[in-house]
Amino acid sequence: MNYLIAGLLAGAALAAPGRQTFTGVITDDMCTAGHAAMRMGPTDAECAVACADLHGSAYVLVSGKAVYTLSDQKTPAGFAGHKVRVVGTLDEKKKTILVESIVASPQK
Repeated sequence: MNYLIAGLLAGAALAAPGRQTFTGVITDDMCTAGHAAMRMGPTDAECAVACADLHGSAYVLVSGKAVYTLSDQKTPAGFAGHKVRVVGTLDEKKKTILVESIVASPQK
């Protein structure tokens, strides 16, 4: 019986989504398609920060066509408008990344 329970727990742990690395651009959820409509500052970074600070917009990661809300809403402010790598666990139902770390991606 104990082996059965241990086996089920191990199987559940393996099936659970784990830590992943996501790449994309940090912006705010009001400007995911671009900053032209809001233009809250002269740069995309300043617009994203202004939308978050003044309008309560959430920081998100735009990765291709996917948009992910970030669980950490403080750290992304320093990366707004920049390409980054986010390490964390994805909650697919909520489209939210439980952020472990954010680092700038090398510019190419």
